[in-house]
Amino acid sequence: MNVVFMILSTMLVWIMVPGIAVFYSGFVPHKDVTRILFDSFLMFGLAGLLWIAIGFSASFEGNNLGIIGNFSHLFLRGIDLSSTFGQTGLPTSVYLLFQMMFAILTPALFLGAMASRVKIRFVILFVILWSLLIYYPLAHIVWSSSGFLAKLGVLDFAGGTVIHIDAGITALILAVTLRGPYQYNQQTKGNPLWILMGTVLLWLGWYGFNAGSALKVNFLAINAFFTTTVAACSALITWIFLEEMYKGKVTLSGICTGSICGLVGITPGTGYVTILGSFLIGIISAISSFYFMNFLKYQLHLNDYLDIFGCHGVSGIVGSICVGLFATKSVNGNVVTNGLFYGGGFKLLGLQLFGVIFTIAFVSVLGGVIVTVLKKALKDDIGIRPEIKLA
Repeated sequence: MNVVFMILSTMLVWIMVPGIAVFYSGFVPHKDVTRILFDSFLMFGLAGLLWIAIGFSASFEGNNLGIIGNFSHLFLRGIDLSSTFGQTGLPTSVYLLFQMMFAILTPALFLGAMASRVKIRFVILFVILWSLLIYYPLAHIVWSSSGFLAKLGVLDFAGGTVIHIDAGITALILAVTLRGPYQYNQQTKGNPLWILMGTVLLWLGWYGFNAGSALKVNFLAINAFFTTTVAACSALITWIFLEEMYKGKVTLSGICTGSICGLVGITPGTGYVTILGSFLIGIISAISSFYFMNFLKYQLHLNDYLDIFGCHGVSGIVGSICVGLFATKSVNGNVVTNGLFYGGGFKLLGLQLFGVIFTIAFVSVLGGVIVTVLKKALKDDIGIRPEIKLA
């Protein structure tokens, strides 16, 4: 039953890749739609094969200084895929495929920041270097039992740091380095149907994303399913109140964005918090992302026009910190110290803050280096270049 559950969860996370492509395509100009769809689907081949070739070994096999695994199993050579992986109780092949979907999805989250600004060659080289230097080490640091943040006690149930803060900061770097300051008179007409359908696919896939991270059919999986739903719903309703209060009208794109912010915010704590905790996290995530997207972004003149950082980065940061407030042993026995609001004091909150700060710094420095090097090496690849045609 556990294996069947994990295969289903893997398929649900797979759905999120075309889901994010459809969602972003609802916001971009028509000329960029095909490129968004192409780049997102490209990740199955590029990030997927890279995970098989080196990613799984670098993330979860062996340990070097608590930062990276080893490179001894290229193309899974020497790995018994039928054996049980660690303490998961799952065949290595099943766990590998589940984690592979995360490695494919994460770059798809930030590719919209580039849209048609760079050639495909730039995208391919960037994703390869980003995976090797940022994603695989971060997955090891946070999720491997030998990773140094994991050993410290930083909690991330399904990817607040590894996926959402990572993708959000990367998107911010790409937006700053590849695009000019935001132009206030530029308004892009969206496609409401694409936005809604993308949201539906993402919300559905998120159940595999969060509940699947329990790795078996148990109370944690059910709790994750429940908290995922509640956080998305509370964030959606919060967004309606915020739009009505500050804009005088509510929008379909707004409530869809709000629900995504709730899903992002609950991700790191979905297996650690109660239903009440998830309700509050959804509200806090929506308020934080709404403020950034509608006020702070314009003050900083950031051209993150898909609001990838505003959604994934901001809500990922907020959700990761909220674990230090709402995590409780009553939900998950792996919580060594309760969150602040459950009598655990400031210890877990301090650990979560450290984990967030480390992730932001780690991704910012290495991401900045990668973009700088590629911009110099591939300077002719930057600019609006419609390379992809529908047929």
